[in-house]
Amino acid sequence: MEQSKIQGIGFAVAKRLAADGASVVISSRKETNVCNAMNKLQKEGLSVTGVVCHVAKKEDRERLFQEAIDKFGGIDILISNAAANPTSGSILEVNQSSNPSHLSVHSGWLTDNVYMIPTASRLKRLCPMRKLEPFSMGYVHSVILFQCGETEWDKIFEINVKSAFLLTKEVVPFLQKRSGGNIIYISSIAGYTPIEFLGPYSVSKTALLGLTKVFANDLASDNIRVNCVAPGIVQTKFSSIVKIAGVVSFLCSDDASYITGETIVAAGGMVSRL
Repeated sequence: MEQSKIQGIGFAVAKRLAADGASVVISSRKETNVCNAMNKLQKEGLSVTGVVCHVAKKEDRERLFQEAIDKFGGIDILISNAAANPTSGSILEVNQSSNPSHLSVHSGWLTDNVYMIPTASRLKRLCPMRKLEPFSMGYVHSVILFQCGETEWDKIFEINVKSAFLLTKEVVPFLQKRSGGNIIYISSIAGYTPIEFLGPYSVSKTALLGLTKVFANDLASDNIRVNCVAPGIVQTKFSSIVKIAGVVSFLCSDDASYITGETIVAAGGMVSRL
């Protein structure tokens, strides 16, 4: 069962697990995303179905699980990949401007159409394997600095953390009926090293690292393994995200049967650590 936006990493994971032989239920809060992803995968002869699900809604989560039971008879794997980031800025950022032409940037880098404020040297150090396109010195007209209010904070944690917690609690009885299973959270390298201008998002991704540890301990006696993958800055073209899907596939396989409570960083050397 793959819970995500069914784009990027989520789509790649669904495709890889289905190619491995799994019957996959994909979900998104947007029906068009579900239909598009399901049609693409079914055309490749993969065993895939889909359901619209907003992870913050209990009735939607129940419908998601029931779809898996009705179509495939049980649940063995849960991939929690849903994420939201409705704001940009640090947690205490207070500057806000709709046309911040006064903001002078001496060096910046573009990655996947997202402007990154950190200096070029810092980004190259963080992500040595990524090809980044440099901007020349000048002014930035497209960057808006938002304050993180309580509403934005609550939404980020509701989707990024609380939904993972609730999905796990609610899927456990189904996994117990199968005498075990796998739960995988998709976190981010930001969970280890907060990304500038993504303060609240980074904190939420750190929370998933802790959630992995706690649930792994609680569920070990039920033969349920809980692990996490922390991608770095990945290109959304399929040749890059397929590598993240490969890590998820490994964690769900028998080859990883002695691994639980761990987070695998797949970041191309970005902030490598002991």
